[in-house]
Amino acid sequence: MDFEVSETMEVILKMVSGFMCDEVIPLEAELLHGSPEELARLVAAAQVKVRQMGLWAPNHPVEYGGLGLGMVEHGLLSEALGRSPLGHLVFGTQAPDAGNVEILHAHATDEQRERFLRPLVAGEVRSCFSMTEPEMPGSNPVMMETTAIIDGDDYVINGQKWFTSSADGAAFAIVMAVTNPEAPSHQRASMIIVPTDTPGFNLVRNISVMGHVGVGHASHGEVIYQSCRVPRANLLGTEGGGFAIAQERLGPGRIHHCMRWLGIAGRSLDLLCARANERQITPEGDTLADRQVVQHWVAELDAEIRAARLLTLHAAWMIDRHGAKAARDEISAIKFSVANTMLKAVDRAIQVHGALGVTDDTILSYWYRHERAARIYDGADEVHKTTLGSRILKRHRAGASGTFGL
Repeated sequence: MDFEVSETMEVILKMVSGFMCDEVIPLEAELLHGSPEELARLVAAAQVKVRQMGLWAPNHPVEYGGLGLGMVEHGLLSEALGRSPLGHLVFGTQAPDAGNVEILHAHATDEQRERFLRPLVAGEVRSCFSMTEPEMPGSNPVMMETTAIIDGDDYVINGQKWFTSSADGAAFAIVMAVTNPEAPSHQRASMIIVPTDTPGFNLVRNISVMGHVGVGHASHGEVIYQSCRVPRANLLGTEGGGFAIAQERLGPGRIHHCMRWLGIAGRSLDLLCARANERQITPEGDTLADRQVVQHWVAELDAEIRAARLLTLHAAWMIDRHGAKAARDEISAIKFSVANTMLKAVDRAIQVHGALGVTDDTILSYWYRHERAARIYDGADEVHKTTLGSRILKRHRAGASGTFGL
């Protein structure tokens, strides 16, 4: 395995890191204490600068205006962007748009690509992904109550979704609904593109998460589809292929999350170190950094973040060379391990900051609220551990001794 990047990529990473420090992280004050309208204006101004640098949408297809980076390159870039909640938004790589771009590029018709994909990559519109249902287990996408019934040349969609992230202000949704109820479980559902101005698309609310109701790209919507009629031409891929597309989307999507979490973990450790070095705790001038427990925390976090980074880059390397299906063990492993490393880093940083850590005077409390869900979405920790463990045990029963995708 070789994670060395090209000279061009080294220059890009240096430019992005500098831009994050100088232009993006200072915007967090508006995120934490200002108005959504002013934040949107400031983000738009930063996006103009990113476009001028030629760094807009780096992980998206070249033919649609992106840089077409591979998984390893995008992983390194995403870690830099993840150091602020605003990084991916400023560079046009935010979820759920990033995942929607990938499946539109792979499965959309030419007409769908021109209508939906091109403006999405360009940042002219936002999108949302509508799969999870309140009465069904989110970790099992074959269990779904939302239906799309054929009526002439249309699908008529009925059902309830929630945690349709970024639905507030999105131009269209990619909806997963049952189209073939009598088919085998993995072939019952399809994905359908639904413009959000379609009659019957009802955004009921932005769900309050940890006491905060998000807006725009930071929202999690509850959506009711009530006799929502769209043309059958809006089918994404093949009928009954929804589960396969979802798995194709969620595999790289989990990589994207882990890369971003590494950025959060790294900056949390930086904030921890800065606070420990500056916080005097005795009249003689001792600081928190002089305490052995803090030194141990720093050493442990540094080692765990390094390990998490290597695990993630290895999974990205596997996807680049062998595809997401071949990397499913690596993806499951990083999904629960990197999430827990990130959350541990945030928690330790808060502890070292003391009372300051639980205020909104730093970014740490924002991450504590918004990233706890990392152990739940895209498959709960327990689901990934169960599936990974069962696959490893099955291979051993079959006589295979090696479990690493090298």
